[in-house]
Amino acid sequence: MSLFVLGINHQTAPVSLRERVAFSADAVPAALAQLHALPQVREVALLSTCNRTELYAVADDGGDALADWLATHPDDVGDLHTYLYRHRDDEAVRHLFRVATGLDSLVLGEPQILGQVKDAWAAARNAGSLGGQLDRLFQQAFSTAKRARTDTRIGANPVSVASAAVRLAQESFARLDESTVLLIGAGETVELAARHLVQARAKRLLIANRTLAHAQDLATRHGGVALPLSEIDRHLAEADVVLSATAAREPILHRAQVAAALAQRKHRPMLLLDLAVPRDIAADVADLKDVFLYTVDDLERAIEDNRRSRREAATEAEAIVDLQVARYAETLAASTRTAPLKRLRAHGEAARADVLAKARQQLESGQDPAQVLDFLAHTLTNRLLHAPTVALREAALSGNAELARAAEKLFPHTGAEHGDDGERES
Repeated sequence: MSLFVLGINHQTAPVSLRERVAFSADAVPAALAQLHALPQVREVALLSTCNRTELYAVADDGGDALADWLATHPDDVGDLHTYLYRHRDDEAVRHLFRVATGLDSLVLGEPQILGQVKDAWAAARNAGSLGGQLDRLFQQAFSTAKRARTDTRIGANPVSVASAAVRLAQESFARLDESTVLLIGAGETVELAARHLVQARAKRLLIANRTLAHAQDLATRHGGVALPLSEIDRHLAEADVVLSATAAREPILHRAQVAAALAQRKHRPMLLLDLAVPRDIAADVADLKDVFLYTVDDLERAIEDNRRSRREAATEAEAIVDLQVARYAETLAASTRTAPLKRLRAHGEAARADVLAKARQQLESGQDPAQVLDFLAHTLTNRLLHAPTVALREAALSGNAELARAAEKLFPHTGAEHGDDGERES
């Protein structure tokens, strides 16, 4: 069994492909159950965000079964294999540590990803697909990310996809202090966007969500107006800027809706920011005149300044990741070396408990204590020595001198070489 990571992200696949293999939070438990049921998979976790879908697994087939599964879930993506990256063992460890630290994010050092990695760990634990090896790996990833943020400036002045989107809006044709902004969704990304829009003094916020109570809660905290999702068509024409980030599997805004809104606006331009994966706004909306549609992939240019300012801190964080990868490898190797000892002790404890229970039953039934003690000593000795005796006999017959030498080291002195008091004879 080896540790594997495979998946796609914003660097290897466009949003049109990423949205086809994106998993909502509700879909993750069922996905983990299917993955864990694969005969080649012993442990597995699933991380799915707007920028990546990744499988972390302890498996034994080189990851082929995982790749084939991902190529057909949730949708059948026949060409997915050409976009997948795969990492194994130490490189898989390094990849997770870089992801958790924000070094592999679209926005370098962004803080949201650590919470998303923790959610992936918790989901796998709750689904029963997280074993000891992945659990230790994720715990070390959390520790690495915390240290990188404490010891470097990788997390200074944190920038998120939401803040990058608001900056893009500020630099566009729309003056936020004169603009109505429609936010669709009520999750963390929309929450962050609302906060940044208030700081940018946006004139008016409309917040639409499928669950009206969630929209009302967000509107109350940020001075907006809450709307049910069903009323978007009535208010879309009021919006100079639309920012959407929901977990919907299908688009929420279609070309006909936006075209109707533009007609009501007398074709005053609209800025549409789609931060969702899968996308909330149909791709053909971009073909409309007077519409400027940006997806999460288009934010690449808007965050380049952030990357430049954080490169020095990123170099320091990479050094911390390298150190933690080496320490994890050392810990894993040490646990592997002590595994036979743990199994031996467990075998001895099980044998002791079983034989002692039988001896007690004999005493309770009235058998002679001397006979019971003889039974206990004889049976326990046989239980403990049976396996090594058989192995040594087979080694002698096959000429395996290495095992015999190992036995000499394990049992350097026998009772025959000692006096009755256990001390070496002179």
